[in-house]
Amino acid sequence: MDIEWIRSYCLSKKGTEESFPFDDTTLVIKVGGKIFILISLEGDVSMNLKCDPTLAIELREAHPAISPGYHMNKKHWNTIFLDGSLPKNLLLEMIDHSYELVFKSLPGKVRLEVDESYFDKN
Repeated sequence: MDIEWIRSYCLSKKGTEESFPFDDTTLVIKVGGKIFILISLEGDVSMNLKCDPTLAIELREAHPAISPGYHMNKKHWNTIFLDGSLPKNLLLEMIDHSYELVFKSLPGKVRLEVDESYFDKN
């Protein structure tokens, strides 16, 4: 899957912003100031996504391209290697799941601000 397409898809979600806070090769996209995806742009292209712990284990067992989150809390994050072995719809579902988990964890005031800023733009 094309990294630019993933980036555009993530940035189309309400309240998102991108940055390179760690280095020049790790793209970070946040919602409401909290990370929901990290994309490694060098070497084996991969992304880290937040995931429900039970689902994270199921995904890892079912797909060799999904492993515990590299440099992340391995209970709550998966690393997905973008080697072409995973269907596009699964990648989109995992991105959406990560976004929703992080969005739901935001304080109510921040969620409201994200919603208001999104609807003001549209």
